[in-house]
Amino acid sequence: MDETRQADQAVGGGVTRRGLLAGTAVAAGAAAGPAGTTAAPADRAVDVTLTVNGRAKSLRLDPRVTLLDTLRDRLGLTGTKKGCDRGQCGACTVHVDGRRVLSCLTLAASVSGRRVTTIEGLADGGRLHPVQQAFVDCDGFQCGFCTPGQIMSAAALVTEGHTGSDHEIREYMSGNICRCGAYPNIVAAVRAVAG
Repeated sequence: MDETRQADQAVGGGVTRRGLLAGTAVAAGAAAGPAGTTAAPADRAVDVTLTVNGRAKSLRLDPRVTLLDTLRDRLGLTGTKKGCDRGQCGACTVHVDGRRVLSCLTLAASVSGRRVTTIEGLADGGRLHPVQQAFVDCDGFQCGFCTPGQIMSAAALVTEGHTGSDHEIREYMSGNICRCGAYPNIVAAVRAVAG
């Protein structure tokens, strides 16, 4: 039997395999919406107010947009990096109300009304945050891609008080991956600030 006839064979109830597959594809397309659309309909957009680095920002957003994409694409704060976009690398770490979060896994609408601090807002004017300065002094970076997330995580770690030993620092920084392997210098930077 040739392939066309096999595809047209009835699979039960008078429905052919080809008809079943075509119907499934049409149904999946209808469920996904019109081709090329990714934004929510205007009636699904939500008003979000964030205080980012001390400045209030009011936005109308698709409720599915992440905090990471809002920071980078809508607010132009590109210091927060998009690494894996799955919450596995830590490059997107920011602070929400003083606690570290992975912005790629956080919906912007879920933090409406809260304080968000990015790497751009960590310094005090022209003076680096102590963790930023320690990363410079201890050479806690190589390529620099992961550095903003590493610094944001380290700043929270110091505030949380999880700096009792190198082992504890490594454990609480384990959600932040450095592909260059600057871990000894990162630990040294955290220890310098904590000690």
